[in-house]
Amino acid sequence: MGWLSDEERDALVPAERALPRLPIPVQAVSSDEFVPAPQTARQRRLERHLGALGTALAKRQGVSRRRFFRGASGMAAAFLAMNDVFGPVFDVSAAEAAEPDRADARAKALSGQFIMDMHTHFLRDDTRLEGFVRAREAVGRAGWNPLLVDRPQSIEDLKFANYMKEVFLDSDTKVACISGAPSEVESDWFLTNGMKAAARARINGAAGGTTRAFSHAIFTPGYPGWLESIDRAIAELKPDSFKGYTIGDNTHKNLSKHPWRLDDEKLAYPAYEKFAKAGLVNVCIHKGLFPPSVAQRFPHLLPYTDVSDVGRAAKDWPQLNFVIYHGGYRYAGGGRAEDAWTQFERTGRIDWVTDLAEIPARHGVANVYADVGQLFAQTTIAEPRLSAVMMGQLVKGLGADHVCWGTDAIWTGAPQWQIEALRRLEIPEDLRAKHGFAPLGPADGPVKAAIFGDNNARLYRFDARRRAALADDAIALAKAAYERDGGMRTNLAYGFVSGRAARA
Repeated sequence: MGWLSDEERDALVPAERALPRLPIPVQAVSSDEFVPAPQTARQRRLERHLGALGTALAKRQGVSRRRFFRGASGMAAAFLAMNDVFGPVFDVSAAEAAEPDRADARAKALSGQFIMDMHTHFLRDDTRLEGFVRAREAVGRAGWNPLLVDRPQSIEDLKFANYMKEVFLDSDTKVACISGAPSEVESDWFLTNGMKAAARARINGAAGGTTRAFSHAIFTPGYPGWLESIDRAIAELKPDSFKGYTIGDNTHKNLSKHPWRLDDEKLAYPAYEKFAKAGLVNVCIHKGLFPPSVAQRFPHLLPYTDVSDVGRAAKDWPQLNFVIYHGGYRYAGGGRAEDAWTQFERTGRIDWVTDLAEIPARHGVANVYADVGQLFAQTTIAEPRLSAVMMGQLVKGLGADHVCWGTDAIWTGAPQWQIEALRRLEIPEDLRAKHGFAPLGPADGPVKAAIFGDNNARLYRFDARRRAALADDAIALAKAAYERDGGMRTNLAYGFVSGRAARA
């Protein structure tokens, strides 16, 4: 079960059992790769406030609370409650939460927005990451979810079928990239490169020939035969881009034997040469998610997890695009958003997001991008002002045309709550004035349109013709039927949450 110790696992509980079915998570959720942060005092306040608000509004609308929270009014109520607890960060009105017709009209008007999520996951059918299985079995034993009682658990909710439902039916996502993670333990890769390519073909085939899915191939510098595996992937799998983990094995950090740096001329540069020759110019790199608590346990990996190696590699390879996943944000993956906010208030900086944002000016490069990934997912639910600040720093330093949408779904369930969070997010005026941030603007304005889809579309040459073809393909028709027949989000999250609360 990843690198967690028995003691750490004993302190966790399944997210499906522990979290109420609210439109947004009310505490950090992790896979079995890291210990999630405990629920904070303000998150507990949010949970209570949103629960009470939902109960009152559901009663007024004559529906169950669960049904209320699965609709557009319930989503609006979540961000209304967020503003009440964290301060005015999200663009939402009380009328949206109180009047279903108003909320539904807004949701329908934005449902056609082009959203290209180039950072998604599911698990292979033969996964042996038993933590997810044990979590779902515990849910069944507790009787919390009747559908899980007396049914053998095989973590289907983290596999292909539920991925299709949550990404393409339960959210406004139009196009997604199937990603993965490598491991020193061959059977613990989330998906092999071949599995990702096969899933891409399966999705695009089901869509009727349009392009709904892209896929990564993972490259692993230092692993036995790794350069030859790049050649095979290019020739046989035809990936849309390559992805690497400079930490080596992120799932089993205690086993990681092959960490590497982006600017290692002898090790990494031969791979870039192969990518450039094949025309695969987007190099996606996992960075960050390595807070001090994790660094204390694995200090030998710390030099490989920050963004200090990005600038030189980008300068040496201007023909490539270096897309830094999670925006380099350090404090997820077991850290605390409060620590990042404290650092920002004290210094005006956030590890390692600020460093990433400053690379273009420091190195004179224009080929560095940020994929927001867990940066956005983890901070929005813990400290939305931090989320707003980091988006402001990345837009200011990299440019709005160099910040890309990715959700890391489906670990935290359907990505719609993250989509709604960015649609509504605005940098508070006092922070804009003090730090020189430009407004993020309206949900469908130029900045958010660029982040949601236009930037990824440009990187992956997804032109207007290919976009237009999605409007009436088989997946669009399936989604329309699903919604017409009453299909709604489950509001479930998958993985683990802390079994203890943080101190106020």
